Amino acid sequence: MTQTIATPAPAADPARIVVLLCALAQIGAALLPVMGIGTPVGDRSDAVQTLITPAGWAFSIWGALYLGSLVFALLQFTASGRDSALFAALRWPAAGAFLGNALWATWVQLGDIDAVSTLIIFGSLVSILIAYRRIAAWTAPFSAAERWGAILPLSALASWLTAASIVNVAATLRYYGVDAAPDVAPLISAAIIVVGGLIAATALARGKGNPPFALVFLWALAAIFAAGGQEAAAVAVAAAIAAILVLIGISLGWRDGGAHHWSGSRS
Repeated sequence: MTQTIATPAPAADPARIVVLLCALAQIGAALLPVMGIGTPVGDRSDAVQTLITPAGWAFSIWGALYLGSLVFALLQFTASGRDSALFAALRWPAAGAFLGNALWATWVQLGDIDAVSTLIIFGSLVSILIAYRRIAAWTAPFSAAERWGAILPLSALASWLTAASIVNVAATLRYYGVDAAPDVAPLISAAIIVVGGLIAATALARGKGNPPFALVFLWALAAIFAAGGQEAAAVAVAAAIAAILVLIGISLGWRDGGAHHWSGSRS
């Protein structure tokens, strides 16, 4: 007579619950003004607008970012996400970034774009860049769920937060009255944009030319060109230079194994 020994089910990873709660929190925080709580982020941004503040249409990307974050969170509870080592490696960094976004939106809508908001957004950026680096360093082929449900949304968020952090710093300086003279402001703004392009290019070169990261950063540059670039020629030129730097970063990243990294897949 044979005896069957039941194997206990693996313990649930609490990070999956945390990721979902944080993804919902960042969406809920953005909706506070709809419920009559606080001032919309757009209005706060308009009050401290600088030459590197993107055109308003650029912020529509948040809808896609929120949706992507929610898809990533929900996939944690499917076999493709639950059993994926990559999903597991990305859970805590993603949760940290989502929570940071929720805190940032809440603080800005109830307060302003100030030094605290800068600290919060940089915290979110550091967290999502950890996920970005893990994606770049991953050696196994990606499944479809990993490619579309983890890499795409988290890489896009990493790129947008990279651009948003720079814009936040400029807005914070204006909030505290640290404004350059009118004849110098375009040059300072241009320098900040080029530095941002260098940061993005470095991230792309070290991140194997991550396609979603590149596309989202180019989106941000196009929005800066459409806004501040129409007010100051220096800003327009800087946005173009930054775009070229991004393309160089893509090229370097793809030469460093990026082509194989992003094209390799498994069922």
